[in-house]
Amino acid sequence: MQALILAGGKGTRLRPLTTTVPKPVMPLAGRPFLSFMLDWLRGHGVDDALFCCGFLADDVRRVLGSEYAGVRLRYLCEETPLGTAGPLRLAADDGLLDERFLVLNGDVLTDVDLSAQMRQHVETGATATLALVAVEDTASYGVVPTAPDGRVEAFLEKSPGPAPTNRINAGAYVLEREVVGAIPSGCAVSIEREVFPGLVAAGLYGYVAEGYWMDIGTPERYIEATRDLLSGRVASDLAANDREGSLIYSGCWTDGAVVRAPSVLGDGCSVGPGSVIDRSVLHREVSVGRDCVVEESVLADGVRVQDGARIGAGALVGPGASIGRGAQVEPGARIVPGARVS
Repeated sequence: MQALILAGGKGTRLRPLTTTVPKPVMPLAGRPFLSFMLDWLRGHGVDDALFCCGFLADDVRRVLGSEYAGVRLRYLCEETPLGTAGPLRLAADDGLLDERFLVLNGDVLTDVDLSAQMRQHVETGATATLALVAVEDTASYGVVPTAPDGRVEAFLEKSPGPAPTNRINAGAYVLEREVVGAIPSGCAVSIEREVFPGLVAAGLYGYVAEGYWMDIGTPERYIEATRDLLSGRVASDLAANDREGSLIYSGCWTDGAVVRAPSVLGDGCSVGPGSVIDRSVLHREVSVGRDCVVEESVLADGVRVQDGARIGAGALVGPGASIGRGAQVEPGARIVPGARVS
């Protein structure tokens, strides 16, 4: 089975964490995010993954390589952004698409049953089958009302006003290659706004999925997804190297420090005596001095926090930034990569 993964976005809502690191391989619970998606896909028979990349595409390839646990990895690079449907046509024009394939949004953490979705697709003879999940607030998502037999009745992408259903587009599709024929070559096309509405009453079905689903595209949801992975709320093969509810990777030094769960310390982090890491995420090789407090924040690769500094809740500190001795970083602050805060 083949999967095409849409991974070309810039991750602007997660900046400064994604200013120099592409969102698809940004650390989540200490691992490149897309490694969780690849584990999930592999568990449902996918053996060929095609990444559609744009922003910092070479870095995605460098991190993931050409093979992951038996799954072949290939890459398509968009010279200009092609939206969510244009990459499918690019892959078809290059002769890379199978007759039937999966399409996944590259910023979703989930454990929904793809195998059941594919079985329904075959049984109904669908042209396209969309995974649908129920959410409390539909304002940020496309809602998809369906008939009792699963046929999609409308595709309402982020429409204002009351929604006719709480089932949203989960960004996981089973498609027949014939769908791609209606997508023009070489231009940006939205699969949600321009392709799926045209398939209503023409073989478009919805699969009502159960299980965990989270779009990690905002800082709040990134933190929430991290906590859900550590608590086991979402199925994963995350290494069992946790310490009292936190995840402490190899080469870390925390003697005399307090690490309050759920926190993540990536490879090579150090936290000095008297410091408190409170429900926070430290990427790789972050150094925190003595008597510091880091509260519900994310510190990217190579951040340096000097003695006595305090970082308020909700702060995002970009790669290589330096927080000076006794500095106060306000709650919700965004510190750009390489910045020096005195």
